[in-house]
Amino acid sequence: MKEKLLKSTLVVSLMTFLSRILGFVRDIVIARFLGAGMGADVFFVAFKIPNFLRRLFAEGAFSQAFIPVLAEYRERGDQDLKQLIAATSGTLASVLFFITLIGVIAAPVIILLFAPGFSDQPEKLQLARELLRITFPYILFVSLTALASSILNSFGKFAVPAFTPVFLNISMIACALWLAPHLEEPVKALAWGVFIGGVVQLLFQMPFLMKIGSLPKPRWGWKDEGVQKILRLMIPAMFGVSVSQINLLLDTLLASFLITGSISWLYYSDRLVEFPLGILGIALATVILPNLSRKHATASMQEFSQTIDWALRWVFLIGAPAALGLIILAEPLLLTLFQYGEFTPYDAHQASLSLRAYGLGLLPFIFIKVLAPGFYARQDTKTPVKIGIIAMISNMGLNIILMQYLAHVGLALATALSAMLNAGLLYYTLRKKAVYQPISGWSLFFIRMLLANSVLVVFLLWLTPINSDWVAWSGWYRFSILMGLITSSAMVYFAVLTLCGVKLKSLLSPQSHE
Repeated sequence: MKEKLLKSTLVVSLMTFLSRILGFVRDIVIARFLGAGMGADVFFVAFKIPNFLRRLFAEGAFSQAFIPVLAEYRERGDQDLKQLIAATSGTLASVLFFITLIGVIAAPVIILLFAPGFSDQPEKLQLARELLRITFPYILFVSLTALASSILNSFGKFAVPAFTPVFLNISMIACALWLAPHLEEPVKALAWGVFIGGVVQLLFQMPFLMKIGSLPKPRWGWKDEGVQKILRLMIPAMFGVSVSQINLLLDTLLASFLITGSISWLYYSDRLVEFPLGILGIALATVILPNLSRKHATASMQEFSQTIDWALRWVFLIGAPAALGLIILAEPLLLTLFQYGEFTPYDAHQASLSLRAYGLGLLPFIFIKVLAPGFYARQDTKTPVKIGIIAMISNMGLNIILMQYLAHVGLALATALSAMLNAGLLYYTLRKKAVYQPISGWSLFFIRMLLANSVLVVFLLWLTPINSDWVAWSGWYRFSILMGLITSSAMVYFAVLTLCGVKLKSLLSPQSHE
């Protein structure tokens, strides 16, 4: 079981890595195609709204509420499990259909709610309405995909759900390259790419559900005991697990009042932060939630705590150097990946400033992904909500203050600071309730981490070329230098860890001591 947990995490990380690489290809295509102008700002708003709802309902609240209940019903037997899946899928599909219908009809109002700064720019506003009508149904398809993913994850089939997002990226890239030239408004091709990607993701998972005998036969089950339990857990979880996403959405809302390009700069910098967050944070959260739910269902509280401790060590081990790398290599990363076509060196510089601010919040973002399951696995959704309210109110206040002095960078910094507060309060509460008790060896672990990361920083600052060189180089040469820096710095980092006495094998299982 110990080795299986790590293997599952590595599988999810690998599949997520593939998806994120294709996501970068997608964003490179969009950057070349749209740059950071009006079309880009409008599309990112129209895409962010259903994407936000996806993370809020599907990957966020629904998964966190559904998986613990699913684990409980698996203990009861196959018949109860199938009835729960049938009732949940039928109810979810019906509710989402009406939400989608309302969203398409009310698109003009929704755009004004999420991007009020467009109200005095009629051309932007009209285009945003049209794009949202195309992208909004994505929430229906991707939420049902999340239901299928939760079932597969609960059966230990992590690879298929982790691979599924690849199809969204493929769809958007294909539509940008081949559909866009045939449309009067080329940016609409990206919106159709989102719609098609949602359909394909759902269809892809169905054969795998059939293989494990869990392809649902949907039925309306609003009053079903299991559905009601999921709803009771889901409503507060809807807020608690998605505070960081709400904060990012607030960034977009306020950025609509700033100069054109601000929304795009925040989008591209956020995408780079999402890469390590997905590889480590989401992978760990995906794997440990079903594991923690089983530990809670069988009252194995010591192993419950050990699993959290194991995940936190990996967060520090991989997340800390990733955050430092993002901050130091912010502008080279953006120049290498996006500075082509319509995306200028000025855009890369502006996006690098917000990337450095977001980078300060990378570790807290990952901690939230790891610590929140410690509550949801125990079917405690109220505590993260209370903490989330504190963090969101703090973020709103910081947004208003910092954007006056730092524009879009202030919005990113406010999000990072509120994530620090959120993660700190989650950790403090888990300790206070004695849900998590650290295994011995943390002090020595921190000293070793400090030494390794200090060497990493000196190494990168010493070898990284100045920004003007990156601008002058060709795309392939930039890429080769960047890959060389990342590879060599990773080798130096792990070499120093080894010299300091860190034994990676001792971190392979949740029950290991450093």
